[in-house]
This record gives sequence, structure tokens and C-alpha cells, in this order.
Amino acid sequence: MADLATVFPTLSEIFTTEVPTTLTYTEELAGRFGWPDYLVFSAMLLVSIAIGFYYGFVDKSGANDTTEDFLLAGKSMTTFPIAMSLIASFMSAITLLGTPSEVYQNGFVYYLIGFSYFLVMPSAAYLYLPVFWDLQVTSAYEYLEWRFHPYCRRLGSAVFILQMVMYMAIVVYAPALALAQVTGINLLLSVCLICFVCIFYTTLGGMKAVLWTDTLQVVIMYITMLFIVIYGTISIGGFKYVWQEAVNSGRDELINFDPNPTTRHTVWSLIIGGYFTWVTIYGCNQAQVQRYLCVKKLYMARRALWINLVGLVILMLVSSFAGLVIYAKYKDCDPLRSGIVTAGDQLFPLFVMDTMGQFRGLPGLFVAGIFSGALSTVSSGMNSLAAITLEDFIKGLFFPNMSEKTATRVSKGLTVLYGLITFGGVFIAQLMGDVLSAALSIFGMVGGPLLGMFTLGMFFPWANAVGCFVGTVVSLLFMMWIGFGFQIAKSFGYIVSHAKETSIEGCAMFVNETLAILSPTTETSASMWDLSIFKMSYMWYSATGCMTVIIVGMIVSLISGKQNVRELDPRTISPGYHWVNSIIPITKDLGEDFKNKQRKKSEADSGEHNLAYVVYPTVPKEAKYTEESSRF
Repeated sequence: MADLATVFPTLSEIFTTEVPTTLTYTEELAGRFGWPDYLVFSAMLLVSIAIGFYYGFVDKSGANDTTEDFLLAGKSMTTFPIAMSLIASFMSAITLLGTPSEVYQNGFVYYLIGFSYFLVMPSAAYLYLPVFWDLQVTSAYEYLEWRFHPYCRRLGSAVFILQMVMYMAIVVYAPALALAQVTGINLLLSVCLICFVCIFYTTLGGMKAVLWTDTLQVVIMYITMLFIVIYGTISIGGFKYVWQEAVNSGRDELINFDPNPTTRHTVWSLIIGGYFTWVTIYGCNQAQVQRYLCVKKLYMARRALWINLVGLVILMLVSSFAGLVIYAKYKDCDPLRSGIVTAGDQLFPLFVMDTMGQFRGLPGLFVAGIFSGALSTVSSGMNSLAAITLEDFIKGLFFPNMSEKTATRVSKGLTVLYGLITFGGVFIAQLMGDVLSAALSIFGMVGGPLLGMFTLGMFFPWANAVGCFVGTVVSLLFMMWIGFGFQIAKSFGYIVSHAKETSIEGCAMFVNETLAILSPTTETSASMWDLSIFKMSYMWYSATGCMTVIIVGMIVSLISGKQNVRELDPRTISPGYHWVNSIIPITKDLGEDFKNKQRKKSEADSGEHNLAYVVYPTVPKEAKYTEESSRF
């Protein structure tokens, strides 16, 4: 099998032959993407469309006539598709392209983020999920109204909408650009396919179509990643060779205990910071909460999270190892420094076309895998944004008594609208240039304050609405200051990212000559941007944002008059707090006035004393209060 390495020319071989420019080389690679590849790629798109058509016109078991059918799949889904969709929702094309690039440039230590998943999933399953389950929300931000105030709900919803609209545009644009420059697929064609295929099957088939297309797309992603990494490893000399090259270059770092928060990746930033980053997604993100509520039983949602855990760890390890394989391939001629590619997310497509481009259909499978990552994220985002807008703004503010038929039509219209907004946002992202990386940072910066809102409500019963609102606004402004400050400082050269060393000794001389143009030569003097806080690792963004909300929120709550815990609905407090409170009584009278009020209402309404039938006035009929709740 080692002879396979001779089948394809290496970069050094190509650059020492009669090749006039690097552009010719990338064009030659793009020329390998032929009709069989388009056929494989198109097959994935057609199957996704067929699933949407099936659930829109053929399947009548859930005809999407109600918002529960369209947004929650009629609560009829099984564990497996939910688990696959949980993986697909935020394992986007950016992850598939970005993780190998991260490891290629900064080393294998990034794999440690996988350990944070072992903390995230239990927290999501047993601390956050039961609250949403007992309240049976459609919008996760309904919780903020029940626990705090409608203003807190609107604030959280608005921030989430801004976050997802920006993120979806980037999820579409970044991989489309990377594939366009390496495989030759037209950028506009890629963008149109992702956006309009998503609009079609998400609008027609609703959540059922989203879940089953996610399942298909996850399978394609795994097949693609595993095949490429395994074949790529064999073709360049095997696992031992890949790891030895990682050792030789210092990319074999397995652990780093550096306590400095400005160090990009350490045990602390990847496990603790990674926990806050990912619990933001699995604990309270609308797209994930919506999926939890698509099953009939709480234990099914929890099982889906555990299956999802296994899938995430496997995908992260495979993607991380892919970075080492790419480095072993290009150890003598760094494509970034030589100018063959212009961005790190083009390394993986380059590797695929360079290593497997002569095998008809395999590049098409790779493109299908990358597009699957984009499709799954965008379809999940469109559906969740439709739910948020309908529940928190249209019904919550203007039409509270909207009929189910009208609400379903509005949901479908909103899905189309957000698909078109994503399509338009791509062209704005195209004009951003360096601001594109700033937009990616915003996704991390916004997640922390949103997590802080839910954590403050679920774990701190003394926090009040004023504290939540003020804490969130302060946290958002603080994180924006850090994030934008980092981007400004980086653009002016006050902050320089230091990647692992690479070589260009195997490249031709003309490639080296371009380095003098590309290398920075300006010097900068110290200024206000030369602050340590701007150098903080991006992995700490969510933790910092969350803790800022909690600290500021509690201080403001104490100043303005803390929440009367006797009046709280016990369902709005996390099971984790109830468990601690049962061992170490902190608030013995938590929810007592609320329970007494419900008893009196029950007696007045029906004369019965069975609290299982008492409904909190503003909670949907499905969310019934019971003293025997499964989460306590």
C-alpha cells in the first residue's frame, strides 16, 4: 500500500517540473472534478429534496397542519434521528474544514476539547433539559418570561436571531469559497444550491424532513471523513509515518497545563472553556431544545444526547487527526506560505483533490460531505428561527390568539424568509474581507451571555428580572468590546498569532519570492489595544460572558431587591439546585406560595385537590404542574 504514494505527484514534484505559476496547479486540481463527482454530489441533493417532498405531499401521518407538526415533528420522532440531528446541527462545514486546519497550524492538542463533551452532555441531559421538558416550550426563550419578565424573553430572542442569521451566512459562504477555489465549483452555484435546497425541504417537510435529512447528511459526513483520513494516511506512509512527522514538528502535543488564559489551547481552555462553549449549544440553544421536544418521553431525549456524545467524540478525533495527515503530506511545502491556498479552510479540499482527485466520484463524495455539514446547520437554523419569531414576537406581541392553521402558514413563510435572508447575507459576508473572522468570533461572544441568562434563572432563585436584563446587556457589551478589540488589535499588528513552524524547502524558487510580499514587515508601537484582555483565548469567551451575566445579575438583584423565592414556580429551577437544596437546605420555602396559589385555583376550578391537573395560567396545556415531576 505504501506504493500508493507514488500514484499522485507531490507538491515538491510539481513545483520542480515545468509549472509556470501556482495558479496553474490549482486549476489542474480543479480540472479533476468531473461529471462523476457532480453526479455523486447531485445525488445527495436530490435525496434531500425527495425527503422534503415525501413529508410535504406523501406522508399524511403528520401533515404539517399544526405548528406542533411543523416545528416539533408532532412529538413523534424516535431517538436515533434526534441523535443524528443533534450532531448535524452545529457540526457544520466550518467544523469539518476548520478543525483539520487548526491542528495543521497549531498542533494536535485541540483534541482535548473532546473531553469537555463528557461534561456537557450530562449537564444538558440532567440540569437544563428537564426544565424545558416540564414546561413544554416551543421557544426556549419562553422560559425567560416565566422565570423573569417578557423583556428578558425579547432580549434573548433578538440576540439569538442576530447570532444565527450571521452564523448561517458564514456557514454557507466559508465552505463555498473554499470549494470554489480548490475544486472549481462556481461560488454562486454552491451558495444557491445550499440555500434553495434548504428552503425547499425545510418549508415543505417541516421538522420531520429536517431531522431525516440531517440523519442522511450525518451518515455522508462520517463516511466521507473516515474514508479520506484512512485512505490519506495509507497513501502517504501509514499511521506511524504521520505521527512521526507530528513528533518531528512539535505537533504531537497531547497536553498543556499552561494556566495563562492568553494561551490559545490548554487543558483549562479546551476542557473548562470548551464546556461553557458547548453547553451553550446543548443546554439552551433553540435549535437543540427544539429537537429534545420532538420525542414523547424524556428518557428518549437523554438517550439521544448520549448517542450524540459518541458521535461528537469520533468526529472530533477523526477531524483532528486529519490535520496531522495534511501536515505529513505537505511538510516540505506549506500551501499557505507558498501561496497555493489563501486560507486555512482550503487545506482539506486541497488535500482531497491532490490525493484522491484521479479517483472518479471520490471528490464528489467529499463535496457532498462538506455540503451536508452546511445543509444540516442551515436547515436547523431556519426552522429554529421560524419558531422563535412566531412564538416570541408574532404571537407573543401581536397575535396571541392566532389559529393553528394561520400559525403554520406563517411558520412556513418565516422559514422561506430566513432562507432568503441567509442567501442575501452571503453576499454581505463576501464583502467583509477580514471582518468575516470577526463575525465568527461574534457567534462565540453572544453564546456566553445567552447561557448566562438561563444559568442565572435556573441556578440562582434570588435573581430577579432587572438583574437578568442588566447582566445580559453588560455582558454583551463587555464581550463585544473584547471581541472587536481583538480584531482591531490583530489588524493593526498589536496581536500576532503564532502557528507551528512549516517548511517551503520543497517548493520552487518563484513560490519563495512571493513570501516577501506576503510577510508582514511593519512594526507597531504599544497602545490601548495592546492589552492582555484582548489576547484572551477565544475558548474563554463563552465562560467569560456567562460568568459576567451571573455576577452582574446577582449584584443588581441584591441592590434592586432579590426575588421572593416563595413565589417561584419550582419547575423554572434546575433539578441540580433542587438536589443540592434537598441535602443542604438553602431555600426551604422555595415555591411555597406558588404551590398554595395553585391549590386554591384547583379547588376553585374543579373542587379537586389533585395538583396534576392544575395548569399555570400562561403555560401551554401540555405543561402541567405536578408535585411528582420526574425531574425532582
